[in-house]
Amino acid sequence: MNFERIKQKLNILADAAKYDVSCSSSGSKRKNTNNGLGDSSGIGICHSYTEDGRCVSLLKILLTNHCIFDCAYCVTRKSNDVERAAFKIQEVVDLTINFYRRNYIEGLFLSSGIFKTPDYTMERLVAVAKKLRLEENFNGYIHLKSIPGASDELMREAGLYADRLSVNIEVPTISGLKLLAPDKKHEDFTKPMLKVKNEIIQYQADRKIIKSTPTYAPAGQSTQMIIGATGESDKDIMYSAVHYYKTYQMKRVYYSAYVPVANDVRLPAIGSQVPMLRENRLYQTDWLLRFYGFSVHELLNQNHPNLDVDVDPKLGWALRNLNEFPIDVNTAEPRMLARIPGLGMYSVHKIIQARKFRKLNWEHLKKIGVALNRAKYFMICDTSYRHQDLQSSQIKSLILQNSQGKFRNQYSTQLSLFN
Repeated sequence: MNFERIKQKLNILADAAKYDVSCSSSGSKRKNTNNGLGDSSGIGICHSYTEDGRCVSLLKILLTNHCIFDCAYCVTRKSNDVERAAFKIQEVVDLTINFYRRNYIEGLFLSSGIFKTPDYTMERLVAVAKKLRLEENFNGYIHLKSIPGASDELMREAGLYADRLSVNIEVPTISGLKLLAPDKKHEDFTKPMLKVKNEIIQYQADRKIIKSTPTYAPAGQSTQMIIGATGESDKDIMYSAVHYYKTYQMKRVYYSAYVPVANDVRLPAIGSQVPMLRENRLYQTDWLLRFYGFSVHELLNQNHPNLDVDVDPKLGWALRNLNEFPIDVNTAEPRMLARIPGLGMYSVHKIIQARKFRKLNWEHLKKIGVALNRAKYFMICDTSYRHQDLQSSQIKSLILQNSQGKFRNQYSTQLSLFN
């Protein structure tokens, strides 16, 4: 093995993989069997954190950065003058095993540019996972990127060896895809998604009858959208995300702020600010939809197509719907408690448990961990409502004056409007 060449390939293909953020492992339960290597059960991958606070990582690389497509937003597009490289199948297997044995990683995240054809590329990705499982007896986490346009047969085989599969939808809308990637078809992305969804449903049904049914993609599938490359509103993005959650049973939709990598009139200019704050707000919205009982039309609609810059989505919704408040924490149902700004689901659970024993006051709520800087304007406990005369603009100003955050400098100009 030429170690210098392998190192060079690793530098190129690891750097090219950094733009893909959809590498969580939540949901995988693959156990270590037959004294094999690794165990992905109950752990997170790619610098995510487990419930007990452990930070875990994986080898995140492309099989190759050669690509037959010329997507304007992609650093590996065929017209881009970058150094190209490609791993052999066995090289990826050897790297994974050697890195794992040195305790550098706990799994593999493998994506690829498309060379020759989608099926040719997908076949090689599957071959890596198959070798790791069958020849190396590797039981660690494996995440394979599904290649748009890959056949149903390959997608089925991929799910037998990978813990999670994902195909990036890339651009949130069909019109945006046509603008920036005219060589690609929307159905090339959705066809693999549908196959994986149907295979998971079939596996779950078969498992009820035959316990020895081979596991299929135990961590499900995910996708990723590029944010800020085209002119979609936040409403367009989140309505698309909800569609993928419902139609293809996605475990996660990831939002990746566009990093300008090309001089193209269709794209933001190189040097433009990366929309990290917008990405953060979209993740917050996604969380509200999945765990807090909000519907997408409550947060984003024709009258409110974009998320607020200076406040998080739940606070923004509350300020637009003051008629829903105040909420009495001692009597309200969990669904309404979860809508109070400053209350997370953990705090909601603690309030439900605590109020079984006594009537809660402000001091109790503070000990529970409620962010009273925000919550106090939207709830009552053992006293009367203190802020009934305040308008939404006044509440917003008061909250912002006493808040801090990593994105505060990005919306500091807005603060002057409320001082």
